[in-house]
Amino acid sequence: MRVVAGSFKGRQLKAVPGKSTRPTTDKVKEAVFQMIGPFFDGGSVLDLFAGSGSLGIEALSRGMTNGVFVDKHPKAIHTIKENIKLLKIEDKVEIYRADAFRAVKAAAKRELVFDLVLLDPPYGKMDYVKLINQLLESNLINENGIIYCEHEWNEDLSDMDSSLEMIKQDNFGGTIGLTIYKKS
Repeated sequence: MRVVAGSFKGRQLKAVPGKSTRPTTDKVKEAVFQMIGPFFDGGSVLDLFAGSGSLGIEALSRGMTNGVFVDKHPKAIHTIKENIKLLKIEDKVEIYRADAFRAVKAAAKRELVFDLVLLDPPYGKMDYVKLINQLLESNLINENGIIYCEHEWNEDLSDMDSSLEMIKQDNFGGTIGLTIYKKS
């Protein structure tokens, strides 16, 4: 697993040990960022269900200014910290061990706002509509902010809040669903 493009291009990242996480492959990551970027001129990224932090790190490498990484698994948090330290970007990130819904509430209390939200939870275990509605109700997404969802290819994510415009929905390799929204 490596950073695909940007200031950390080619740098190797550690994966979370064990089988509790499913890393996004470099090929999928490249396709995703070609759709949503491919590069950014500043901004904040929220990487929920961060795993190794690979997606959020890719966003930082491609120009996001800072990021918040959240995962509820201790091994994932440890791996994110290792990867952040390896790239020497501790000053650009915050890392939290928490459930996604608790993390959203905490971010709302701090009045944080994000330009990019990355959602890559364990397949079949997340109510995307409920989570995205909580993100919107908490005012955590800037106007024109992007929400990226990775899910099982047959999961339907078309019924979202009217303030979101679906800008891309695709399946990748017949197994991975990619849905991207823009807040209008």
